[in-house]
Amino acid sequence: MTLPASRSPTAAELPSAEALKDRLDLVFRHAQRHGASAAEASVSASRGLSVNVRQDAIESLEFQQDRELGLTVYLRQRKGHATTGDWSDAGIAEAVDAALAIAAATGEDPCNGLADAALMALPAPDLDLDHPWHLDADAAVDLARTCEAAAFAADSRITGSEGAGVSSHRGISAYANTHGFFSARLGTRHSLSCAVVASAGDDMQRDYWYSNSRVPAELMAPDEIGRMAGHRAAARLGARKLDTRRAPVLFPPELARGIWGHFVGAISGSALYRKATFLLDQLGKDVFSSAVSLRQSPHLLRASGSAFHDSEGVATQDRVLVDRGRLDGWLLGSYSARKLGLVTTGNAGGVFNLVVEPGPFDFEALLRQMGRGLLVTELLGHGVNAVTGDYSRGAAGFWVENGEIAYPVDELTIAGNLAEMFKAIVAVGSDVDIHANTHTGSLLIDGMTIAGH
Repeated sequence: MTLPASRSPTAAELPSAEALKDRLDLVFRHAQRHGASAAEASVSASRGLSVNVRQDAIESLEFQQDRELGLTVYLRQRKGHATTGDWSDAGIAEAVDAALAIAAATGEDPCNGLADAALMALPAPDLDLDHPWHLDADAAVDLARTCEAAAFAADSRITGSEGAGVSSHRGISAYANTHGFFSARLGTRHSLSCAVVASAGDDMQRDYWYSNSRVPAELMAPDEIGRMAGHRAAARLGARKLDTRRAPVLFPPELARGIWGHFVGAISGSALYRKATFLLDQLGKDVFSSAVSLRQSPHLLRASGSAFHDSEGVATQDRVLVDRGRLDGWLLGSYSARKLGLVTTGNAGGVFNLVVEPGPFDFEALLRQMGRGLLVTELLGHGVNAVTGDYSRGAAGFWVENGEIAYPVDELTIAGNLAEMFKAIVAVGSDVDIHANTHTGSLLIDGMTIAGH
């Protein structure tokens, strides 16, 4: 298939910050003219290119162009929300009217309202988040084909492909409210990935690898990603079953993020005021082993989760969340803070760059420290109870003996309780992956139930 020459969609023109402000100002004028006591709104526009190649053929080629405007209006302490993709004067007026109608029909909630004006972020320097990739469709297809070809060349047992993909997106977003706050920013995200199937007789195994970054030059080379995917899939052939046992479990960075994600959910405001978290009333107490320290670092250059303000305009700040095992802070927006009788921590919308303090040991050293146990490389299912902390996930990976990978294993379930797992963390590796909102190395937990046959 011959593709027409095309200009990079992520380098194409996006609306200016001034154009976005004009649309948001229209929201507020219309809302206040029709009785709103306060309002806030966010608007975003993005362009992107996504390509997927399978068995050397183009499976999909998509150019994306998206835009959305979301607004919230307040009639004192009644709240209404609406979204629209129609940025015309008439479309915005219709969305505002819909939000006002919703607000009028809802009950009053004393916790509703904008975040306090005194907490709004001040103008801040650029966080270097915008790095367009001047990539046209032909070049993207070539990269995907190179990636997939490298996977097939990595091992003769690679017999199938689920595809190699390339994506590049660039967008602009803005937030404003009737305190007079306005902020806009440009940002990019790019990725390469490959998933292949290895076969030996009746045994078939699938695995993948990927790379993502805001900066194209920081992506792994496509042939390297392909080789990783091929080697990982082939290494899983001949997987054995395990008897049920209790043993240490090592999570590599891409899976360790899930453990930290459960922690973030457990200390978030909505879980706290609903009393739907196993960490309720644990502030100031040791919830992890002393090997664990976590902080929020929202102002890192180029990082995935960097921002100078949260989704309510409140200034973000460096924060210690866990200090050598002790829980030092919640994650609150203004609504959840008011429900709890507290003050927002500037975390409406979540955590901004969760940084897990690394230990001194790299991945190989963690294997040696574990000695005998399970290296998890795949997790299945969503068996986590946020209220009780009970944890149960399907798993596959490798059994480790004498600090070295011995053989692949699959059809397992790993289980425990998050409160106990947190305190059983032996070490966090120095093999930190920074290309996601959570910056973490591998995670070694001493003692989980591994259910097999």
